[in-house]
Amino acid sequence: MSEQDQGFTVKDRRIFSGEGEPRHESGERQEAPEKPPEPELRQPPSHHLPPVDFSALILSLSHAAMMHLGHIPDPMTGESGLDLELARHTIDTIGMLQVKTAGNLDQEEQRLIESALTELRLAFVRASA
Repeated sequence: MSEQDQGFTVKDRRIFSGEGEPRHESGERQEAPEKPPEPELRQPPSHHLPPVDFSALILSLSHAAMMHLGHIPDPMTGESGLDLELARHTIDTIGMLQVKTAGNLDQEEQRLIESALTELRLAFVRASA
């Protein structure tokens, strides 16, 4: 027989049989290929974060608005900049929260949102003049 008449040979190289049992070839046990090592999870640097509550949200939004008004430097660049459109959007967001939460805030939260809005609106008027 010539090589062309022989056809081809299939060799099963799977390490498990159809039943899920380890396959053995010629009496030797084949080892499963090694799995690559798991990537090491890096822990982010620990930050002191404020509690997750309504007051922290208002303070965070107020801080962002003051940054957009140029009163606080951007923590990423260290530079102060004026962006009245973003400042107005952030102030309006706090105003929307005041309307949507009316009657559901305790006295301290109500005073915080009112004073934040008063201070931010005054700063906006000064910055836009």
